[in-house]
Amino acid sequence: MARILITSALPYINGIKHLGNLAGSMLPADVYARFQRARGHETLYICATDEHGTPAELAAAAANQDVATYCAEQHVLQHDVGRAFGLSWDHFGRSSSPQNHRLTQHFCQALEDHGLIEERVDQMVYSVDDKRFLPDRYVEGTCPHCGFEKARGDQCDNCGNLLDPTDLIDPYSVISGSRNIEVRDTRHLYLLQTKMADKIRAWVDSHADWPQLARSIAYKHLDEGLIDRGITRDLAWGIPVAKDGAPRPGFEDKVFYVWFDAPIEYIAATQEWAEASPDRDWKRWWRTDAGAEDVRYVQFMGKDNVAFHTVSFPATILGSEEPWKSVDMLKAFNWLNWYGGKFSTSNKRGVFMDAALDILPPDLWRWYLTANSPEGSDTAFTWEQFASAVNRDLADVLGNFVNRILKFTESKFDGVVPEGGQPGPLEEKLFADVSARLADLAEQMDAIEIRKSAQALRALWVVGNEYLQEAAPWTAIKTDRDRAAVIVRTALNLAALYAKISAPFIPFAAEKISEAFGLDFPAAWPSNDAAAELSKLAVGQAITVPEVLFKKIDDDQIAEWTARFGGAD
Repeated sequence: MARILITSALPYINGIKHLGNLAGSMLPADVYARFQRARGHETLYICATDEHGTPAELAAAAANQDVATYCAEQHVLQHDVGRAFGLSWDHFGRSSSPQNHRLTQHFCQALEDHGLIEERVDQMVYSVDDKRFLPDRYVEGTCPHCGFEKARGDQCDNCGNLLDPTDLIDPYSVISGSRNIEVRDTRHLYLLQTKMADKIRAWVDSHADWPQLARSIAYKHLDEGLIDRGITRDLAWGIPVAKDGAPRPGFEDKVFYVWFDAPIEYIAATQEWAEASPDRDWKRWWRTDAGAEDVRYVQFMGKDNVAFHTVSFPATILGSEEPWKSVDMLKAFNWLNWYGGKFSTSNKRGVFMDAALDILPPDLWRWYLTANSPEGSDTAFTWEQFASAVNRDLADVLGNFVNRILKFTESKFDGVVPEGGQPGPLEEKLFADVSARLADLAEQMDAIEIRKSAQALRALWVVGNEYLQEAAPWTAIKTDRDRAAVIVRTALNLAALYAKISAPFIPFAAEKISEAFGLDFPAAWPSNDAAAELSKLAVGQAITVPEVLFKKIDDDQIAEWTARFGGAD
């Protein structure tokens, strides 16, 4: 039994996330976690809300709430909508937790003890009209690299370059829109990433199995030359800057930069999880001197988060010179776009998780987002493509097979798994085909090839339909009841098998199929021995016929949703 630690990029606290956020981190992490649990591995899936920084303050101000109240409410909302989507986090924490406060301050102290923290007098943008410094996302302007006119003060969403607010051309205050701003001196702490460049490069070099997307982004930043990174900000909301257990002199009105403390929350959230039960030990997951050397750590994230996880967070972990577990596999995703443009939380563009569940069950979204996972390149959501995936894959292939064979069993064999007959050449061919395809599915899942895994799963569904069509039990029963019984028994076992292997992708439907056979859910992952797997149901076992598993999407619904959420126009 392996031990597998899984984290997905922390969703920002500023509102319910859109489908692009779901597709690029949390959902593929959940699919992988469910698969590894089914295989019997000790699996821990950790996530949390990212609650500090400018987005939290701006969103709270827009909601006319103090930021602590706003974050507490939004955390519950994000947790609940994630659970409604079937996200099987073992713990969903908060970066504002006491555990993250303590751990972030600890890491800063450890880095400073090793000469990697330096106080510098910095020049930062100050808004005269707002009477305050404007860190990071409080400033927007034109990107000096690509000319994008709405670049943020920490990163350009158009070209992906990391920025400082003082880099922007013609900057303005996000708070008031004022361009009456100037650069003033302020003192901040800097993480000396330049001193860590060789160590970080060697660390990235050691992970040749990472996806090309993750490696290319990491090397882009290494090749361009790392910069020392400010890790404090002039904000009121965040983790206070401390030294030797007390407020750091001169930093009483400052907090740690959100991108310094947010990745540390992976560890802190595991502490939160452990402290909720006396039989849990967070150190065996994160400290290599306490058992974590046996852990395989897999991170999931969109490409815009890769730079921070391949440079800044490793600089923190490695620079501490403490025995922390670092990531083994960084699974990076491109973007799921909304037609020709991007989903946008701030601009309310696209379908968001809560609205998605208002109109359709979660499995339909889960299937589309995994079958069209943005792995090799950006992909674009369209209503037509979404409807095609639901109708073609779920309704016509899987749903049709399950409902067809269960109804036939109910009408012709009194709703029980029939006895009689022996498998023939058609079944032997099926066993060989299913065995090969089960092996392929497990291989793709292990490799975290999400789209290929979905294709392999669909191929197994197709095999069942092809077998049923060729075997034709409705014809066989007219002349040879034993032959019909073999076909039905085999097909029923296929349906039960589909429940097991579909569970990581469409857990709600998989549970309904399991219930039709009275089987436990979730179930252990099957072996690749199809002959054994397709003879597990007991003869005489009663089955029930569920409601139609997947209802088709029609043109009227597409028109309605296009009008509500937008589309090609």
